[in-house]
Amino acid sequence: MKKIVSTFSKVIIASFTGMFLFAGAASAHVSIQPAVSTPSAWETYTLKVPVEKDVPTTKVVVKIPDGVTFVNYQKVPEWKVTLDKGPSNNVQTVSWTATGEGILAGQFQQFTFVAKNPESETDIAWDAFQYYKDGSIVEWNGKEGSATPHSVTKVSTASTAPEQQDSHHEHDAVETEQAAPDKGTGTDSNKAGEEDTNPPSQTAPLILSIASLILSIAAIILAIRKKK
Repeated sequence: MKKIVSTFSKVIIASFTGMFLFAGAASAHVSIQPAVSTPSAWETYTLKVPVEKDVPTTKVVVKIPDGVTFVNYQKVPEWKVTLDKGPSNNVQTVSWTATGEGILAGQFQQFTFVAKNPESETDIAWDAFQYYKDGSIVEWNGKEGSATPHSVTKVSTASTAPEQQDSHHEHDAVETEQAAPDKGTGTDSNKAGEEDTNPPSQTAPLILSIASLILSIAAIILAIRKKK
């Protein structure tokens, strides 16, 4: 009986440990939300940057996907924004560079920007690059399930209720300015965007971990019954 109790305790501890580690690992990814939007919407996107190392993150670069039009961004204290433009004067990459100490270990930072979605249904893949103070770079451009996945926003007409679709186009009534149409690359701007209303969700990993814990407990109960 003592052996069974000992085994049961080990399974419980391992399950809870795995649950919290798994949830922590999932939340440590650089991500862009929302995960679902509508065609042609002027969407407010939020870039979430957690720190996975013991050194600060000092720069983050996001590549603007084909078909997406960058509009403007929200100013963040102690961060300089650089807009790199292409031949057609369209923004191709957005860089946030720390003018202070950056994002420290155990912290995260959110950067908000507005972009216009493609006119047709598609999946937008957001490639991001995280620069650490020690010179290392983490490239968040892998597919789903990889060690460094990029975020994906599904653009679909069936993804949002009609009243929510209308709200995406209300940005015209908000007092925000578009990115300055200066020619060339490396354009700095300090114009305000909009506040995020779609914080990332981390509930899926927690649900999976709880399900795993329940299955482990069920297995222990069956083992005890067989011993009787």
